[in-house]
Amino acid sequence: MKYLLPKLVKANLARILPRNIHTSIAVLDDATDVQLKNPFYIPPIEQPHHTLRKHDNERRKRLYEFGIYVATCLPKYIQKVQMQHTDELEILVAPAGMFPVMNFMRLHQHACFAQCSSATAIDVPSRPYRFEVCYDILSFRFSERARLKTYTDELTPLRSGYGVWKGCNWYEREIYDMYGVVFTHHPDLRRILTDYGFTGHPLRKDFPLVGYIEVRYDDELKKLVYEPMEYPQEARHYELQTPWHYLNKFHIPYNEQKQEPPPKPKC
Repeated sequence: MKYLLPKLVKANLARILPRNIHTSIAVLDDATDVQLKNPFYIPPIEQPHHTLRKHDNERRKRLYEFGIYVATCLPKYIQKVQMQHTDELEILVAPAGMFPVMNFMRLHQHACFAQCSSATAIDVPSRPYRFEVCYDILSFRFSERARLKTYTDELTPLRSGYGVWKGCNWYEREIYDMYGVVFTHHPDLRRILTDYGFTGHPLRKDFPLVGYIEVRYDDELKKLVYEPMEYPQEARHYELQTPWHYLNKFHIPYNEQKQEPPPKPKC
């Protein structure tokens, strides 16, 4: 990563320039997520406020140019390279090219990302491809981090990263359990957090908060009982008063109105 923009990049300028490789800089006021005139240059960020975190512009420049280098080596699969406001490199990859990009980031001598720190997903139902899957990777050789992102839907499977990083085993099982994203070439794709026979995927936006099945222990049967979820209407009635409004009148039931005394008989 020391030798940035090598001969491979300069030899492929005509092929890279038409691509939408740009940055998303949320802290700039004049340009946010726009196409830069020079896609190989990222402007420095200068914060006039002393209380905000200072950006290491040299490090940001090296990371961004490394992302351009990866996009040059794999132009068929890399769709976008961007830098977040937290100085993190994000590489957006087409679903079909996720496994080749993982191999490149793991085995290339200028990358050496030998560990997958974490993997998770995001559900946005309004998108055609509602699931956004991302992998956080770490390079021990260069002490840098990067993030690989791709997308899919409920039916399209993704190639597992287990063949590149063994640590993806449980991360992808969790994504499958919580979101329902299917991974191919996975050695043991089973649920990892929910119980056996669980219906649905809890972290999807269309999953109800109370779920579908209730699990409880029955004292009479002396075992766990699975029942359809029942939510009584009384539990949906909320009293928006603090305890200071009614605890001083503890002799009167909270939800019961005070009865008026009967009228005195007239003489």
